[in-house]
This record gives sequence, structure tokens and C-alpha cells, in this order.
Amino acid sequence: MNMTFQSIAASLALGLAGSAIAQTAAPALNTPAASTIPAGPKGVAIQEGKKLLTETHQRLPTNVGNGLNCTSCHLAGGTTANASPWIGIWGVFPEYRSRSGKVISLTERVNDCFERSMNGKPLAYDSVEMNNILAYMQWLSTGVPTGTSVKGRGFGPLDQKLKPDAAHGKDVYAAKCASCHGATGAGTRNPSGGYRFPPVAGKDSFNDGAGMARTYTAAAFVKHNMPLGQGGTLSDQEALDVAEYFTHLPRPLYKFKTKDWPKGDKPKDARG
Repeated sequence: MNMTFQSIAASLALGLAGSAIAQTAAPALNTPAASTIPAGPKGVAIQEGKKLLTETHQRLPTNVGNGLNCTSCHLAGGTTANASPWIGIWGVFPEYRSRSGKVISLTERVNDCFERSMNGKPLAYDSVEMNNILAYMQWLSTGVPTGTSVKGRGFGPLDQKLKPDAAHGKDVYAAKCASCHGATGAGTRNPSGGYRFPPVAGKDSFNDGAGMARTYTAAAFVKHNMPLGQGGTLSDQEALDVAEYFTHLPRPLYKFKTKDWPKGDKPKDARG
């Protein structure tokens, strides 16, 4: 093949550009089939990890200080787009977190949730429970290239320029949320124990250091997922207003909150 230096350079440039695009393009969010869970100890760990994340309050009472499960926010076992799915999460950590002001491991991120969203205590890094949780998250991430985030990671987009109105949010809550989460946000209990619909306020809810205690973060979750099974039916403004209302209802306090955002880049909706 007779190629000039310029054509070779151009081909290389195109190839590199295509490679960069391939590396940065977000893959689709796909849940692996249950049949792909391997036999043996690894498969048992994956299955036990899922149970810990879906029945967290029941199975880890020493580490959970409220009435929530991890899947109260990470819907459908962490497989729902725009509900902070765990699919692909294995390959993006260690990751820089501005709230911590440093690069943290996936283990640290899991424990961050136990201390904040679950208002509880961290798991031992080398515990069977932590390893089972990580095994489940790793299995969920099957086929996702390392270092890439899947489509639908996090809680989805929301217009950040909008201003919240808590008074209107109270009306939205009464109309759209109270039938499941209760008039005061205390949730709906299950006769067999735990909650059928989780509390969004009060002693059994997430503390004020949790990501869900931030107005815009909670609003994005509400916009794309609530009311349950009717995600996307509220406007950005309605989602923001109702989030402003319920995130500022009484809830547990996170005692280490003053250590958050050590680099000085505290978001506008972070709790004081």
C-alpha cells in the first residue's frame, strides 16, 4: 500500500479520535441475567450482597440507624436508570468526590452511605458483608468498560437555574406524595415489619448529611422516579419545590457535616 506521511498521520488521528469517542461514549444500562451468576462461593456472595442491599435494615441492624434499605433510593436492586444505579459503578472507582475532597474507593463510598443515608455505622472494610456487597456490584457491572459511566448514572438532569418554593412544595407533597410517604413524611409501615414506603422525614429517615438531603439532588431523583411508577410526570419546578419541602423537614443530624467540602467548593444546596 502506497501511503504518504500525511495520509498515515490523518489515519492515525482518525483512529485516535475514534478510540477516544469509544472510550468516552456512555454504554447502555443493561442488567445482567440472573442466569449469569456463577456457581460456587462467588455466586453465593453475589446473592447475599443483593439481599444485604435490599433488606439492609433487617440484615444489618448494627449498621443501620433508621428504617431505610439501600434500595429505598437505588431502586430495583440498583438497576434503574436515574435512580443512582450500581450498574457500572465497579469500574469508576476509585473516584474523586468533592464532598470528601479526595479520591475514595468504592468501599469508602458504600460506608459513606451507611453513615449518611442509613444514619448508621460503617461496615468493616474486610467484613464478609462488605465483600458480598462489592461482589454484587461487580456482577451488576458485567460488560461495562472500566472507567466509563453508564447512561442513567446518578439521578438524571434537572434545571439548576430554577429557584425552589417550599410553600408550593408542601402542596405538591400533599397531592402527590403523602398517600405513600405519610402526611408528615414518616412513611408507611409494613405489618410484617419495616416500611412498605420509606420515610422521607423523621428519625427513621436519612440524616442531613446524606446526598438526598440536598434540594437539587433530591429533586432530580423525584423528577425521574416519583411518584413511584410515574417518573417524569412532575415538572422540574414541581420536583424542586417538593424536594425543598421534604428535605427540610425534621430529620437526624450528621455529626461530621462540618468536615464536608474541605476544598471550599460547597454546593448551594448543601446542608449547613
